Amino acid sequence: MTNEFDEIRPYEKGEMKQAFEELLADRQFSALLKGFVPWLPKSIRNGLLRLAFTGVETPLDFQLRFMKPIVWYFVRKYSDGLTFDDSQLSTLNSQLSTQRFTFVSNHRDIVLDSAFLDVLLNKHGYPTTVEIGIGDNLLIYPWIKRLVRMNKAFTVRRGLTAHEMMKSSQLMSRYIHYAVTQKKENIWIAQREGRAKDSDDRTQESVLKMLAMGGSVSDGSSVDSLHELNIVPLTISYEYDPCDYLKAQEFQQKRDNPAFKKSKQDDLDNMRTGIMGYKGRIHYHCGFPINQWIDELKDLPKNDFFKAVAQRMDKVIHSNYHLYPCNYIALDLLEKTDHSQNYTSADVQRFEEYLAGQLAKIKIPNKDEAFLRERILTMYANPLRNYLAAHE
Repeated sequence: MTNEFDEIRPYEKGEMKQAFEELLADRQFSALLKGFVPWLPKSIRNGLLRLAFTGVETPLDFQLRFMKPIVWYFVRKYSDGLTFDDSQLSTLNSQLSTQRFTFVSNHRDIVLDSAFLDVLLNKHGYPTTVEIGIGDNLLIYPWIKRLVRMNKAFTVRRGLTAHEMMKSSQLMSRYIHYAVTQKKENIWIAQREGRAKDSDDRTQESVLKMLAMGGSVSDGSSVDSLHELNIVPLTISYEYDPCDYLKAQEFQQKRDNPAFKKSKQDDLDNMRTGIMGYKGRIHYHCGFPINQWIDELKDLPKNDFFKAVAQRMDKVIHSNYHLYPCNYIALDLLEKTDHSQNYTSADVQRFEEYLAGQLAKIKIPNKDEAFLRERILTMYANPLRNYLAAHE
């Protein structure tokens, strides 16, 4: 691998063992492990982990040995099941064993969106998982940075000046193209920076422009650059978002204090809640790769081209939502519409009890119950709003 990418790339084969030893030597990581098995002395814990690490040479090995069983445990413990529809992808591509894809999806959970995709691709016979972009604002401890780099993550730099952002975007784009075309890795990236707090999922044109910067043909067009990545619009549908109350809380905090910003501890709380909170049913749906239609837009002026690609990707993502009773109930409560054919009175009772429980978790001064309830309802109504608009 060219050392051009050393600052942002995941670990490579030959680097994993040293990274693992550094992880075990980290005091904060050791304290975290002790919390899971407090009865085991540190020497025994580390000895067992070293034994389990035997034969792990690559990040993919690490994922299959360590992360795969952990993710399926989270699915069993904190959800009512995880399903996958890749029919549009698999029927179109007869050479899935050699094709690599860039999955661009809506974003629900900081950690699990890509982790769930990893185990689904593995379960459905794909030859590898995904490399993921993760913001350096989340890498608040050295052990977190080591762990995510062992887990096929590359770093997305945040909080930069405009000039620094341009250089960083160019580097990241070149790396993504390199990973797909040379390393033969899949990529997962969110359609926008951060999560859509109100679940009104929209693809940022800036994400597409970044992806188009790094094509292997220096004089290639934006169409050629995006073609090279085999972009697949991916729709993620959670029945319940365990972070919904934290997002609603943040809405009020920003309403009451426009200068409010989350702390590092807030980011950790979001990660922990997202992983260990109840999600109900979870569904992933792959659309057709955009290579099937992107050529139709190639004659548009550059800015119009990216706008049109983003809008068409949004329509694909929105049309593939997997909707649940809570989505219909939330829209009916907000707009006095009637979608009652899609839910029962028991569903309504369950959702109202869920809402009350989530609102009760919010502990802030001047708590505005009506505002917070409206914010959470909007999070569940927006996927249905967008789904109906996409099918008009």
